[in-house]
Order: sequence, then C-alpha cells, then structure tokens
Amino acid sequence: MRMIFRWFGEGNDTISLKQIRQIPGVEGIVWALHDVPAGEEWPLERILDIQKQADQARLHLDVVESVNVHEDIKLGRPTRDLYIRNYIRTIEKLAQVGVKVICYNFMPIFDWLRTDLHKTTEDGATALFFEKAKIHGIDPFELVRQINENSAFTMPGWEPERLEHLTALFEAYKGVTEEDLWENLHYFLNAIIPVAEQNGIQMAIHPDDPPWSIFGLPRIITSQGNLRKFLALHDSPANGIALCSGSLGANPDNDIVAMIREFAHRIPFAHIRNVKRFENGDFIETSHRTQDGSVDITGIVKAYHEVGFTGYARPDHGRHIWDEQCRPGYGLYDRALGIMYLWGLWDAYERNAGLSSNEKRDVN
Repeated sequence: MRMIFRWFGEGNDTISLKQIRQIPGVEGIVWALHDVPAGEEWPLERILDIQKQADQARLHLDVVESVNVHEDIKLGRPTRDLYIRNYIRTIEKLAQVGVKVICYNFMPIFDWLRTDLHKTTEDGATALFFEKAKIHGIDPFELVRQINENSAFTMPGWEPERLEHLTALFEAYKGVTEEDLWENLHYFLNAIIPVAEQNGIQMAIHPDDPPWSIFGLPRIITSQGNLRKFLALHDSPANGIALCSGSLGANPDNDIVAMIREFAHRIPFAHIRNVKRFENGDFIETSHRTQDGSVDITGIVKAYHEVGFTGYARPDHGRHIWDEQCRPGYGLYDRALGIMYLWGLWDAYERNAGLSSNEKRDVN
C-alpha cells in the first residue's frame, strides 16, 4: 500500500506540501488543476509547475484526481468527440510527468452530494452529512447555493462554472436512462483506454457518491454487480476502479471486503474512509476508526493486505477537529489521524503475516 494525500494547490488549500511531507508514510500528492473547466485540455506549463512544487517537497505526483468528464460525453452529444480529444491530449501530457493513475467519475451534473458541510457531532467536531429527507424536499438550485456559500475554496465537483447552466443540464438529462449512460460510458472508454495503455496510465473510475439516484438523475457505478459490468465494458488492466469505501459504504447492501477480493487486480487506487449510517437513510462521515462508523475499515485494510495490494491509497474525507479552518472534508488533522490508523492496521497485519507458526502460537 502506497500512501498519498489529496492537495488542492497553492492558494486553494490551507495545507502546505511541507505539512503533508511530515505525515509518516506519505510519499505523494493527489492533485488536479481544479480551475480548468471540464472538457478543456490541461496546459502543459501548469502541469510542469505542479511537478516542480512536488519535486521540491520530495513528493511524487503519480495520481491525479480528477480529470473531469464533460457533460456532453455523458450525454452522448455529437460534440463529445471534441471533448474526448482534449481528454486524450491531457492523458498524454500527464504521462510526460510520470502520472500513473487518473481518477475520474461519470456522475451526471453533480459529483458527491451532501446536505450539510458542517454537521456538529456529539464530541463537538463537524463533518459532512447527508440527510435523505432533505434531498427529497430541496430544490437543486438551493443546494448549489448552499454548497457554494463556502466561497473561500473550490469544492471538487461543485465548481461554479460547471453548474452555471444547471437548468439546461437538467433539461438535457430528461429521458436519459441508466442504459443510455452505460452506452455513453462505453463509448468514452473505447476512446481513452487504448491511449492510457500506450502511456502507462491506469484509469480509475470513482463510485457514485452516494450510490443511488439523486434528483432523478441516473447513476450506475453503485454496486458490486455494476462494477463487474463496468470492468467488462473494456477488459484491460488500464481500465480500473478507484474503490471508495465511504461512497459505496453509504449503502448497507454493499460488501466492500467482497469487492476488494473480487476486483483486487483492477484497483490501482483506494479511498479508505468511514461513514455512520442511520436507519432513515441519513449518513455522516466519521473518523476512520472502525468502531466510529458503519464501514468495516479493519476488514477492508485486512482484505487489501491479504490480496497483496500494492496500489495507491489515501485517507478520504475527514472531520473538522481542533478548530481547524479548512475546506469541508479536507482538513489536515483528521486525515492525518486517519493515515496513522490505517498504517497501524496495515503494520499489524504485516507483523502477523511474518510471524512463524511457533510465534503465532505464543501470541495466541
């Protein structure tokens, strides 16, 4: 397991590369050019600038999250080929600086979705929260307004330029079915996966967050069966999954451990985080500790260890603790604590695997 940490760039993050470098076991950053609109080709000079910053901090930039997919590609419009060409040129440029994995998603209009970015928990921390009943009653335009009230930072997947044409987008998706979305995803994969193969890059699709339909929009990367169907669309080592335990874990029917065991050879990138589910369908993000949520983080790390996982992993969303002022879900303190919890589990499994049979009997 190779530990990395998401960073949003100078002037767009409260966390410095120096601080990231000091977290034990972290070897690289997960990055992107967040101000480049979906569908545009990434400028090479901007990519090289990030490379220079990472090199100075002695951190690699092997993993990009995300090169966003333009809505015309998801909708299957005639203009999609233009945006796919831009995407391909971006893949080729990222390969020039040694990028190994590109994480992306195929969610219509919205990426991740929450109803409260600072829900207060019992211990006084705050965390990202999803209230199921509120989603059914809220106007999506009001939700966009609330999300973008946090104007100090760009929220990944909620950039204003992506959402300024919300009315037209909702109109465009009327009548678009899950099968339509599958077909458009298949077209996209057939275009980009051969290029990724040629450039030594693995594409890693992120599950839908949460893994069910929102505002009547189709969502398809939601379950073990759908992940199996996705991988079959283009059977290539370059076509992979960014397995997010928090996104998939919001649905109690999803068995994350079983997914790791089935898809291990196609998971180049893991997001490991915990959520606490409630019977009414609500969920809140918690610490990474297994006992604090509903997701079996202990079992998940064990499964990764047992399958010999050598890919990249990062702690995903964290709580906001110790009065830290940060981008919602992306503070330093709780994610650093999460890393140490994950390393503690991993190191324990490593030690146990290395014990001789006699030593194991002594321990037991």
